Formats: sequence, structure tokens, C-alpha cells
Amino acid sequence: MNARPGVLPGHFVGEAAILDVRVVGAGPAGLMAAEVLATAGLRVTIIDHQAKPSRKFLLAGRGGLNLTHSEPIERFLDRYGAARPQLEPAIRAFSPNDVRAWAKGLGVDTFVGSSGRVFPVGMKASPLLRAWLRRLDGLGVRLQSRMTWQGFDDVPTVLALGGASWPELGSDAAWGEIFKRSGIAVTPLQASNGRQKVTWSAPFVAKHAGAPIKNVAVSAGGRRQRGEIMIARDGIEGGAIYAVASSAHGALTIDLKPDLSHVQVQERLTRRRKKDSRSTFLRKVFGLTPAAIGLMAEAGADNPKEVTLQIAGPDDLRRAISTHGGVAFTEVDDHFRLHKFPNTYVVGEMLDWDAPTGGYLLQACFSTARWAACDMARRLGATPPLPSL
Repeated sequence: MNARPGVLPGHFVGEAAILDVRVVGAGPAGLMAAEVLATAGLRVTIIDHQAKPSRKFLLAGRGGLNLTHSEPIERFLDRYGAARPQLEPAIRAFSPNDVRAWAKGLGVDTFVGSSGRVFPVGMKASPLLRAWLRRLDGLGVRLQSRMTWQGFDDVPTVLALGGASWPELGSDAAWGEIFKRSGIAVTPLQASNGRQKVTWSAPFVAKHAGAPIKNVAVSAGGRRQRGEIMIARDGIEGGAIYAVASSAHGALTIDLKPDLSHVQVQERLTRRRKKDSRSTFLRKVFGLTPAAIGLMAEAGADNPKEVTLQIAGPDDLRRAISTHGGVAFTEVDDHFRLHKFPNTYVVGEMLDWDAPTGGYLLQACFSTARWAACDMARRLGATPPLPSL
């Protein structure tokens, strides 16, 4: 398919731009943008500096590939905090239900887990990615590997270069310097959804590093999140930690028995018999695991509902699940098109938004890419009208 000749005045320049468009970055946001543009009849080339596409996407799939979340849309949108007004139109236009339908169109069924998170039935990223790449190949999308974006030009471009975590997999944030030299405001990238540093004692690390503690609630700065945590050698991590860490301000509190009230816990604490050791008592009466009991001892806590940890901030940005910061929304229009370079769109984790894990990260990457690509196609006069994905 080809695009209709002609470009809306003042939007894209040069005859070569009529048919040829470029996507920079072969992660999920880049692939989604390429799919929309190619479906609209445009000739799409993806360039990526890695040898193979979507390496970080594949890494995420090792944990089950959390595509999106099934919670009500209003609550879902609130997960994006201050960035909700900018992201909401894109997410409503390509919603969590649309993501599931899109995956099914690739031959990948999904299911809703007990937490409300949505996963592929096979709990892997590789089958979905293979099917996606086959679709793109069938649409005529070209992928040029080991190529680096050099800067702004007149070719209609969607930039999907990611943040700054796991740089060896592609997201090295090298684009930031080009943006700054071009006078585009970029909020410094910081670790998000990553391990929080804690100074443990050597005996605690030797016994419990790598151990999960399930069904807890973590609180900080008025925020509370239930989930699972994991003890790391130099800190603590897990979905519940990621969700409240930005509000921690040096400390967070872990409730090891969130299904019991304070009154119930206090009543059980009075049952201890003199012959029972502390660990035996906590195991028998509260069903705590050795790691949970060890965590209480390490924090000097007597009550399993009030285990307070001192944290020293996020661990290395390069090992965070995601980063926050990026191109300020003041630098783009309502479809993420740069004001200074109106033939260029910025999508995905390059934009200045943040969200917890749970499907919110991939959803926003998919949705912003689709929203921007649809706008680009319309401005290029693509025909026929974009079909539903």
C-alpha cells in the first residue's frame, strides 16, 4: 500500500517524506508505531543500534510479560499521577482491552492473573514478538540494525528510544544530549521501579538474600501497596516496593500480616509461652517464613504489622525496571509531536511520565506510540483510513 501524494502545508517537508517514514527504536513502542504507519500504507523503516530488536522486551518476558492491567479505567489512569492528563487520550484510544484484542490478533491469548495483571497464556514474550515481527515483515516494514540516530532532519520520524535502564539492551539515553543541544527541555532521568538500597547485616544477607516474602503491604508517605517483596544483597525490591518508593523519604513500613487487624495482632502477641523462642512463636502464631522473621529481627521490630526499614534511595539506574524523567510535555503537542521539529514525534519512555509495574509501563508505551503514529499518518494524508488494530 502507498500513501496518497500530498502533505498538509507546514507539517512535513520534502517529496521523500510523502512515502518514507522512519521509526527509531525497535522496542515495543517503536514496533507499535511502525505497525500503525505501515497499516496506513506508508513505507516504514525502523532503525535500531542493537543487533536484534526488543531485547529489553524479551528480558521483561522472563518474568511473565505483564502486558497491561484489568482494573477499572479510572483507577488505571490514576496510576500515571501528574502525567494522567497528557496520557489519558492515548490510553483511552488504545485501552487495556484493545491491547488484549491486539495480542489475540497476533495469535497470543491472554489471561487475568489473581492480581488483576494481564499476561500472555504462555507467560513469555518471545512468541508474541515473533508473531509481531512476522506481521511487520508482511506489511513491508524494513528493519535496519546497528544504526544510530544522528539527529533531527526532514524525514517524518517517530522516536522511541526508551529511557536509561539496562543500557546494554538498548536504552542508553544517548538521545538526551542531542535534545539538549537542540534546546529541548529534558527532565533528568532517574531510576523507577527498582531496588531500594538497604544496609543489611552480614548474617542477614547470608541467610536471606534472594528470599521472597509474599502477601505483605508496604507503606510510605501515605501510600500503601500490597504485594510481594524480595530481599536482595544490597537492598529490597518487588512490586509493592516499587509502587511506594517514590514517597518513602528515607523509610518505609512493611506490614507482614495485612489481613489481620492491629487488635488481632496484639491479641496474638500475648500468647507467647516462655518456652518458645521468638522465631518459633512468630512461625507458629503468625505463620511467618524464616525471611520474614529475619526481617523483623533486622529492623528491630516487635510487631509484624510495623516493620520499619531505613532506605538509602534507589539502586543503580542501569538496573531499574524503568526510569522517569525525559522530554517535558511542554515540548510536544497533544499527539507528542515536537514543537521545534514538527516532523518528529516522541513516544514511550522518552516522555516525562512515571508509573508502577503492573502493566502500566507497557500500556503507556503501546498507547503513546499508536496515538502519535495515527496523527503522523493523518498529517501525511495516508489512505485508506486507518483500520482498527
